[in-house]
Amino acid sequence: MKTIPAEVAAYVQQNEPRTPVFDCTAGVARPTPGGTELRHRLVVIGDSLSHGFQSGSIFNTELSYPAIIAHELGWSGHFRHPRYPFRGGLPFNLEEVMRRAERRFGLEISGWRESMQAAADVWRFIDDVEDYWERGDGSIRPADPWINHCLAVYGWDLRDALELTSDLCWDSLEPVNDNPFKPWVQNASERAALRVYPSGEHSHRTFFDAAKALNADGGIETLVVFLGANNALKVVTRLKVEWSEDPGYATRGKKDKYTVWQPEHFRAELAEIEANVEAIGARRVIWCTVPHVTVAPIARGVNQKKGTPYFEYYTRPWIPDGDFNQHTDDCITGAEAHAVDAAIDLYNEAITATVRKGRENHDWYLLDTAGLMDRLAHRRYIVDLEARPSWWEPYELPEALAKLAPRIDSRFLTADGTGGRRTGGLFSLDGVHPTTVGYGLIAQELIKIMEQAGVVFRSASGEKREGPIKVNFERLIEADTLVKSPPQNIGFALDSLGWLDEMLDWAKLATGGGWR
Repeated sequence: MKTIPAEVAAYVQQNEPRTPVFDCTAGVARPTPGGTELRHRLVVIGDSLSHGFQSGSIFNTELSYPAIIAHELGWSGHFRHPRYPFRGGLPFNLEEVMRRAERRFGLEISGWRESMQAAADVWRFIDDVEDYWERGDGSIRPADPWINHCLAVYGWDLRDALELTSDLCWDSLEPVNDNPFKPWVQNASERAALRVYPSGEHSHRTFFDAAKALNADGGIETLVVFLGANNALKVVTRLKVEWSEDPGYATRGKKDKYTVWQPEHFRAELAEIEANVEAIGARRVIWCTVPHVTVAPIARGVNQKKGTPYFEYYTRPWIPDGDFNQHTDDCITGAEAHAVDAAIDLYNEAITATVRKGRENHDWYLLDTAGLMDRLAHRRYIVDLEARPSWWEPYELPEALAKLAPRIDSRFLTADGTGGRRTGGLFSLDGVHPTTVGYGLIAQELIKIMEQAGVVFRSASGEKREGPIKVNFERLIEADTLVKSPPQNIGFALDSLGWLDEMLDWAKLATGGGWR
């Protein structure tokens, strides 16, 4: 294993992982300020988890966790968010592709002829998407006069959030190249971002500048800051550990080669984020911690573990244990996974310290998303009792989700071949981002904090709702095509996704780091 930072190495030696902080006040009591409802009831600054990314694409933004919260606030008609209306969005919708293949070829692509036909069909689909976003209506620069309430772009890390604007994204677009051998959308993340960032007279604004303008225009009642996952997520999408270096970690263009930030570099970026959030002046702010990236099933643990959170190796979920070869297959070691999770623990200690310090003068709160996801980690803790740390207890699913059979879990989504689901349900087909019901769980935890902070929730007709406020999971289940009726050609061995990855290397899409 490559040399890891000394601070991380020392942290790895601890007997247990970091204990999550489930008290949203981070242990610092202060009076909850009152006040009337403000014009902008909810604003979110974040990355793919706030953007609503799912199954390799940004398309279902009306079912992102911010949109779910707005629905429960009775504020859906006012909540502004970007939309991506063509062929399943950007850059490559795995669910759309697999359903097309299922309609044409059934549950399995068999033989040389069908493989060639399926490859040609996928290529045509991608080429149509490329034509729309590079040369068609999708290539036109938006000129919307408003500022979105959802200020989040998939693939953005802390530095991107601090620096990027609509102007910079537009200027970074490379000349389009209609290469039949590479028909995917160039600069897909930046093209997606152009529909998020304010344009026109506001095109020079960062996310923080935009939020500050919203606060000046009637006030922000609740601001959610959920950033930092992309400072470590590329470890599992690329299956490669490259620690950040000084000074490249803070330089756009140079930083793309890193897959995980050293904690000291993360803290330096976080300090800038904190200063920018303070300058916005929102009534209250909820900060979210960074989930452990090795919980996501895009990197599947192989070789049996017992009594430890980590497997010997992590590789792609479609490679069976019996076929795995650590010398030829993309993988990281369990020791590397442990080190990356330790770095994330140190990130989250810094975020928690930011909230504790901020609560001296501000109405700031903490959502320990890492702890939430660890309580749902099936292979890490739920089925390995000896691996559980002393603080661990299972997450109690909302009633509507608890009734689902089979029980939803954090494993890779697979189908039973008869129209239903066999495993998974929390993560979408990219193995990194949540399903709609998974986003609902994040929304529910944020709503709990908002209630504690005194936020008033209303019905669609304006009446005040009595707490506790419950997310309408029946509505989300009905809208969640992956949980309700997943593509049946993901089958039992994940051969279809493995075939697509060999052809397209789609796994890199999960952070926007592959096809930019």
